[in-house]
Amino acid sequence: MNSAPPLVREPGTALHRQIFLVLRDGIVQGTYPAGSALPTEESLVALFGVARATVRRALADLENEGLVQRRHGRGTFVRGDPPVHGMNTPSYLDLLRQTAQTSSVRVLAVETVEPPGWVRSALGLAPDARAVRANRMRLAGETPLMVTEAWVPLDIGSRITASALRKRAMYEVLMDQGVEFGRVVQQISAEAADPRKAQLLACEVGTALIRLTRLLHDRSGRPIQHLAAHMTPQHSRIVMEIPADAIDTMSAGQIVHDVAAPRTGGATPKLKR
Repeated sequence: MNSAPPLVREPGTALHRQIFLVLRDGIVQGTYPAGSALPTEESLVALFGVARATVRRALADLENEGLVQRRHGRGTFVRGDPPVHGMNTPSYLDLLRQTAQTSSVRVLAVETVEPPGWVRSALGLAPDARAVRANRMRLAGETPLMVTEAWVPLDIGSRITASALRKRAMYEVLMDQGVEFGRVVQQISAEAADPRKAQLLACEVGTALIRLTRLLHDRSGRPIQHLAAHMTPQHSRIVMEIPADAIDTMSAGQIVHDVAAPRTGGATPKLKR
């Protein structure tokens, strides 16, 4: 760890908390494996440009969460077993089943409303059409894993109720109606946690969240579900498999930069919207 991002010295997240978050992410992502030592206090002081007391408070927070053990005269060591980063990639339906079987759901709200314009456009709905919106949270025991917001056209989502979602996963409710899943388009990005998401995911306001946006189609190509899922990198990661014959297609993914092209004296190219 040779460099660190500058800490924000203005009202917001305290400096010791910023250091805590950086080190915690390093532990979770395996930069600091179980049993390894974190950089010394002197190294962290120089790395982040803060006082020793600030570093010590960050390390104390890590210890209070059970992530590290501080050994007098020896340093601070990562606790626990090394994380297992499995790389098996089941099918889409198998993944949905696995998620349903290994976590519990808490239904936050289900309602039938007019969707916002961007959802209406994604689902190809008429201007006055209504859709079912379902907000849920997935948990492992008492640990929140992710919060989701799903939109489904009303004509195929009428059976999606809070009661139904407490008993069965949404994909099962849709399959019972004869829906056959087709292609999936998804986008992975990051988003700062607002107060509501921070409360649900038990993290701090402004924490960088993983945002997965997924548009699911049926076999005929009709969009049938728009899903946005938010999760913390502390507990979640996204694994993808790209078949060799799809490496030169959109299936391999595409990085999109939402910035205007610099002016070079000629006409500025228009961005696709």
